[in-house]
Amino acid sequence: MDRANADDVSGSRPATFRDVFAVGEFRALFAAQVLSVVGDQFARVALSVLVFDRTGSAGLAALTYALTFLPDLIGGPLLSGLADRLPRRRLMVFCDAARALLVALMAVPGTPLWVLCLLLVAVQLLDSPFSAARAALLPVILRGDRYVVGSAIANITFQVAQLAGFATGGLLVAAVGPIRALLVDAGTFALSALLVRFGVVERPVPRSTERDLPQPGWWRSMTAGATLVWTDRRLRALVALACVSGFYITVEGLAVPYAASLGGGAAAAGLLLAANPAGTVVGMVVLTRWVSPRTRLRWLGPLAIAACVPLLACAARPGLLATAALWALSGVFSAFQVPANAAFMQAVPDAQRGQAFGLAVTALQSAQGAGILIGGIAADHWAPSAVVAGAGGLGVLAATLAAVRWARDADAGR
Repeated sequence: MDRANADDVSGSRPATFRDVFAVGEFRALFAAQVLSVVGDQFARVALSVLVFDRTGSAGLAALTYALTFLPDLIGGPLLSGLADRLPRRRLMVFCDAARALLVALMAVPGTPLWVLCLLLVAVQLLDSPFSAARAALLPVILRGDRYVVGSAIANITFQVAQLAGFATGGLLVAAVGPIRALLVDAGTFALSALLVRFGVVERPVPRSTERDLPQPGWWRSMTAGATLVWTDRRLRALVALACVSGFYITVEGLAVPYAASLGGGAAAAGLLLAANPAGTVVGMVVLTRWVSPRTRLRWLGPLAIAACVPLLACAARPGLLATAALWALSGVFSAFQVPANAAFMQAVPDAQRGQAFGLAVTALQSAQGAGILIGGIAADHWAPSAVVAGAGGLGVLAATLAAVRWARDADAGR
């Protein structure tokens, strides 16, 4: 164990980024995450360009891009439990090595489109057990508030790496072509596998506290994880708070029509799209750097409500910059998701963290997907500003109910 991680950080003092990066295993996981996320964005751009060049169909190019998200809804509940049944480091290395091979196969010239789609689905399915194993390892590697700050760093890294990957992915594809860009992505997975293999300590499969019981089968493990989340009032409240994002995430799906309604074009839409994640990054830094661990937990409910309140002002149809400021403010408050997610993982027994993580992520993604879809349909009938304001109003109501439940159940335990 790293000396820097040997002692917990006081509950009254937030851990610092230096405390977290002093842990060698976290540094290895951090570097692996940067490589994987940036590489994924390269692949998304490269595949979209490759499919469009071959078919000339914008619909098929969009479908290929959508396939990078859909398998997570299946892999979350079905495959995340592998992180509780197999050694986690070994599982992560296998997933990265397999993804490196599959992406390299995509780069073979002349690969049929249907084969590309199958390979892409396989790559994305492997992300679920990898992410579950990584999420389950973090509370073991980082103790106490270091884990909360480490989770914030991981979220910030994901957002920044995504932006960097998209920004440079187009340039890379233009410079070397989609085939070589896919090979670069394969290389990022291979390097990630090496970082995890040599930078993370091998640990045995986590066992239940009931040592005499055999390890449950796949179906029993999945149902036990669902039962744990459903029957634990504290975990239910945390999932409910996380799903509030399904309301304020609506702005991402409506950025383009909203900008058009203000007379703006692509540049205006880009500003609106960047506003919310930029605010989220600021909120994560502030919340984890200057707010004490105990205060963060007390603020979860009020912050969830506050993340929806700024959207109400969109009913007045403010100008572009004012709207961007409102969406950024919503993003600042949405940083409550970091301590909420950390509290969820810390409350789950180590032997069930992988499965519980997969189920919670599936619920979160379903809420966000439904929010974007319903918001888009509503915007065909009402002004985008009215839809955003309506989503904010419904979000305030849902967040208030979730906040009341959290305040009631936070100290109740199971």
